[in-house]
Amino acid sequence: MTPGRVIRVLIVDDQDLMRAALRKLLEVEDGIVVAGEAADGRQALAAVPRCEPDVVLVDARMPRMDGVELVAGLAVAHPGLAALVLSTFEEDEYVFGALRAGARGYLLKDCSPEELVAGIRKAYEGKTVLDGPVAARLVAELRLRPAPGTGGFRGQASLSGRELDVARMIAVGATNKEIAARLFITEGTVKNHVSSMLRKLGLRDRTQLALYLRD
Repeated sequence: MTPGRVIRVLIVDDQDLMRAALRKLLEVEDGIVVAGEAADGRQALAAVPRCEPDVVLVDARMPRMDGVELVAGLAVAHPGLAALVLSTFEEDEYVFGALRAGARGYLLKDCSPEELVAGIRKAYEGKTVLDGPVAARLVAELRLRPAPGTGGFRGQASLSGRELDVARMIAVGATNKEIAARLFITEGTVKNHVSSMLRKLGLRDRTQLALYLRD
């Protein structure tokens, strides 16, 4: 983060007490300011031009327009914004729906204040943020899906044979260490292959790559 740069956060939650608690938590953090609040997705979309936030902290389940719809709307109307979901729900429809819609991350409301603040900073920097249980759920879901390669996927022709090998293992949730051991290469080489695939496929990070391969 650029020294002196303040991260502007828009809090979106239908519970007054939760918004107040989040505001109180964030207001004491250096480099973070609460730019505004909204009680649902429609209010949030209307508030963005006025608040000019960098990060939108989004509840998953809200009346009128839920978090997934809001994330999708932000991706279209304000593609530069980082949407970070903060929810009590970890059902697939919310987790995968939000990530597919363009959310930078998904945290559960029982995360620590330190994890939330770190998540906001990471989302602002363009990194993917996943709570431990959410990450485990994502990996479990990926392991149930067949590896790419049989039916092909968009951009597959641009990848080398070794990159495809790495892609198949990423698609089932393998770690860099597991991939390196299976393919008899170093973890550094695995990271290089992942970076190359991200560049060729126009993706942001490894989590987005895993979702791309799964779909």
